[in-house]
Amino acid sequence: MSRGNDDAVHLEIEIDVAPERAFQVFTQRFDQIKVRRHNLMPVDIAETVVEPWKGGRLYDRGADGQLCQWGRVLAVEAPHRLVFSWDISPRWQLEPDPARCSEVEVTFAAIDGGRTRVRLEHRHLDRHGEGWEGERDAVAGDDGWPIYLAQYRDLVAGG
Repeated sequence: MSRGNDDAVHLEIEIDVAPERAFQVFTQRFDQIKVRRHNLMPVDIAETVVEPWKGGRLYDRGADGQLCQWGRVLAVEAPHRLVFSWDISPRWQLEPDPARCSEVEVTFAAIDGGRTRVRLEHRHLDRHGEGWEGERDAVAGDDGWPIYLAQYRDLVAGG
């Protein structure tokens, strides 16, 4: 993990599947990657959904059926790239102003032997305003993107 610019977090892993499969698992099975305790709703999460098209949503559906949209798909170049907004403030509340949201870009690049290098960049965290440094440190910490990528790697390895 590296921070690169002060307002960004960069992570990278390698997995033993082709980019097409890597992209498919990330977008279609994100529900199995998402950490359930990372919940902005007053009820348990029943599922997490990524709609993998430009203009799609990232949202949690609560056990009671309510939706909590916490991201918007900004760009998709399947199976190589997904960019979405991070609509969660440093106070861990939904941020309704798109100008105050950061972005997450995930790329899937083929490497030798049918493997894929997955790079995740969470950038423009300074757009969140006061307290953004704490949010950066949290998403870069052990309970942030690193745990998501570890769970993603395990999910891919398990089929």
